[in-house]
Amino acid sequence: MNPRYALEALNFFMADVQAGIGPFLGVFLQAHGWRPDAIGTVMTVGGIAGMLATSPAGALVDATHHRRAVIVIAGCMTTLASLVLWVSHTYWTVVVSQIFTAVTGAALGPAVAGVTLGIVREHGFDRQFGRNQVANHAGNVVGAALSGWLGWRYGFGAVFVLAGVFGFLTVASTLLIRRDAIDHDSARGLGRSASGEPNPAHKQASGLSVLLTCRPLLVLAASLALFHLGNAAMLPLYGLAVVGAHQGDPSAFTAQTIVIAQLVMVVAAWCANRLIRRIGYWGVILITFLALPLRGLLAAMFVTAWGVWPVQALDGIGVGLQSVAVPALVVRLLRGTGRVNAGQGIVMTVQGAGAALSPALGGVLAQHFGYASAFLVLGAVSTGSLALWLLFGAALKKACDLRRDVINDVPQAT
Repeated sequence: MNPRYALEALNFFMADVQAGIGPFLGVFLQAHGWRPDAIGTVMTVGGIAGMLATSPAGALVDATHHRRAVIVIAGCMTTLASLVLWVSHTYWTVVVSQIFTAVTGAALGPAVAGVTLGIVREHGFDRQFGRNQVANHAGNVVGAALSGWLGWRYGFGAVFVLAGVFGFLTVASTLLIRRDAIDHDSARGLGRSASGEPNPAHKQASGLSVLLTCRPLLVLAASLALFHLGNAAMLPLYGLAVVGAHQGDPSAFTAQTIVIAQLVMVVAAWCANRLIRRIGYWGVILITFLALPLRGLLAAMFVTAWGVWPVQALDGIGVGLQSVAVPALVVRLLRGTGRVNAGQGIVMTVQGAGAALSPALGGVLAQHFGYASAFLVLGAVSTGSLALWLLFGAALKKACDLRRDVINDVPQAT
């Protein structure tokens, strides 16, 4: 099989694996008597574990030549950790399951990005990663639709069975990527000299100091942390709010929230590369930061079955564009350092801090002040990302400029 097709199949099936049973966890636990604050707490524990694991996972992907094995092992472990919940849903079982799901799932993002970079090289990364994300969001649509229908028809157990099937197909797709199709120097962001050998200057510039002194990378990560602090809890909380108001079947409505967002994400990911070429990375990411406060306002105003359409459409625009623009921008900022996947991991770790705290914050707010107040506060918190992005706008635009001629392959640490 053409390795690009296998890569897209991997992204399609991985969509239902990476986050375990994802948003279905909230309504699954609610059906077994869990309160919103307890649900938010276990999600936060998993988020913190994933946050701590992401940066080491990125460094591992840079260091190893066995990137396919990383994906296979992580996919198997994530699937098994999710299936444990089918057997037991006691507090500590759920906590341990969420930790294992988050830790193993954390390796999948950098590993797939590294494999993509190794197959298509830097010049083809933006386009191919956009195709990857279209496949990934399409996989989320299919997985959520099947999960919703199967959960409604056969109960929550069928959702776990589907997760196992997608896990098996993720492993199979990974093994279809030929080992010799991956250039391991390109996979970590190292260029080559005219003779075809790795450039020794790149090796000298690949220290951790390059990451820590790259100000645009740090601003990007901090902005994303504030974005996800407001965004991560919105989907599960909105599902809990509507289901709690008896305006939807738990499985079917949760599936609907995912399908709407993911369909918009498919379109957003497909358009992202063209939009980047037109208005640049800075402009595309600015659009995503503008969408979230509006989403929080609409979620607070319309806790109804039909309100899911505008609320989740805005989620689709924000996350769909980010899923392509952020990894591509990290590759650009860290080109030539040999630390591209570690950079992806660092960005994911910092933004993961916000995502990890979001369910606990949202759960406590919903428990004590109501769902509407929780959505308003989460939307207000996310305006911090917009403020940071605008405050450092001049430096960020220069670093993100597609026309910028880079003399060295080392990123500018401005």
